Amino acid sequence: MVGYLHSNDYGVKLLTLSYEYKLIPKPEQVAIIEQTLNVCRKVWNFALRERKDWISSRKCAVDACSLTSEYIIPADASYPNYHQQAKSLTQAKKANTELKEINAQVLQQVLRTLDRAFEDMKGKGFGFPRFKNYSRMRSYVYPQMLKNPLREDAVKLPQLGWVKMRMSRPIPDGFELKQARIVRRASGYFVIVSLQLDVNIPEPPLHGHVIGIDLGLEKFLATSDGKLVARPKFFNSLHRKLKLLQRRLKNKKKGSKNRRQLNQKIATVHQKISDTRKDFHFKTAHHLCNQAQTVFAEDLNLKAMSKGMLCKHILDAGFGQFLNILSWTCWKRGAHFAKVDPRSTSQVCPRCDAFVKKDLSIRVHHCPECG
Repeated sequence: MVGYLHSNDYGVKLLTLSYEYKLIPKPEQVAIIEQTLNVCRKVWNFALRERKDWISSRKCAVDACSLTSEYIIPADASYPNYHQQAKSLTQAKKANTELKEINAQVLQQVLRTLDRAFEDMKGKGFGFPRFKNYSRMRSYVYPQMLKNPLREDAVKLPQLGWVKMRMSRPIPDGFELKQARIVRRASGYFVIVSLQLDVNIPEPPLHGHVIGIDLGLEKFLATSDGKLVARPKFFNSLHRKLKLLQRRLKNKKKGSKNRRQLNQKIATVHQKISDTRKDFHFKTAHHLCNQAQTVFAEDLNLKAMSKGMLCKHILDAGFGQFLNILSWTCWKRGAHFAKVDPRSTSQVCPRCDAFVKKDLSIRVHHCPECG
């Protein structure tokens, strides 16, 4: 479960929660989900190819003409943005029976996601969007729900009707279901529902007992109260099993049934690692909230840390995911959470603020000023 506050177009504060539930679909509903994922994949790949061809047609060497970089598209053709591709999709649905069977808003969301991927590539420095095969297209969104879509043990989805699910936690009173995302994982199908409520909840102020935490690899974290939390090695514990499975995978023929079954086993191991790590992060975050009402953490440059010689261990620890979960858990439980500048935090005495220079070989702080 995650949540955040944002304002709509009218400036009204909205609290949005995302709850995840395990679906128990019937065989005919599974067929519809798989068909929808397949069509979404085709729409993504077609739209991406259209954009990629337009970009490639505008590249040409200044000193030579290349067969791979000529103007294969007319010079006056406009860039295929979201609005143009959505219009083309509407026209294609009239002639293509496969597109007719899929909810129109679901396919429009695919084009919106692709458009957002190109914006992130330009604005945030992300990589170029990639084509998707069967295993890479794993989810799609219903942006608009039907009337009264929830009951005790089922959710009502467009085209699927009532789908049984495990109600692992109740829906909070007053919240309205806005959209649903269907996700296919190694352990089955899940639905992530987005709930909204018009409410203005202030951020928790700094109060109560205060602790600071320091994340690391020798110990997962150390608190200013002197308590240490050991680091479970999620990936290393199953690394040998993954290595054996992936070694067998390279000898399987592409597209064969044996390769699909082996890929399923590998995906199951990866999901077990991910679920175990997230469970540990949530339990640790709640443990910290039980100890204090205000938590401070270093604002680490996790992107740079994940590129060093210890990148495998840093990614296995999942510091970024833990800090996000800790921030949400503190907000939910009324505790104050903040990040501080990590520079010189190990050089300054926490009692008298004296600067005591030390290198990494010195693991115990001893202040000559205050003792």
